[in-house]
Amino acid sequence: MGTEIERKFLIVSEAWRTDATDSVKMTQGYIAETEFCSIRIRVAGERAWLNIKEMKLGMRRGEFEYPVPAEEGQDMLRRFCVGGLIEKVRHQVRHGDHVWEIDEFAGSNLGLILAEVELSSVDERIDLPPWVGEEVTDDSRYYNIKLAHFPYLEW
Repeated sequence: MGTEIERKFLIVSEAWRTDATDSVKMTQGYIAETEFCSIRIRVAGERAWLNIKEMKLGMRRGEFEYPVPAEEGQDMLRRFCVGGLIEKVRHQVRHGDHVWEIDEFAGSNLGLILAEVELSSVDERIDLPPWVGEEVTDDSRYYNIKLAHFPYLEW
């Protein structure tokens, strides 16, 4: 099984924008969810992926991800997704030894901006950028699957 080790943070300033690169618009939806995993489709630009992720709280979760043709990904979004769709622009920002992903949400999650950083181990040290604030890794409200069902604008 693949493993994703990731930490999530709220953004406290717009300073990250000056270093942002490789921005891409994404739409994702959830095809199914069980007590053990979620199955999602994500379309980003001209690419798409089917993703199966362990339903577990915390920074380390099992994950499988497979590329699919973008047209088929769009079709899956239209035909198979339950709950709301997640719309966002993902920006890449290098800080220290890491590339941070900044997700700027749209639609029913408008106003939410999250920073994520992937790590190689749970005890890996990171240099926190000045534009990140509270860590929300263990707050399930900020997981995309939760945002699909309980959007930020409804909090």
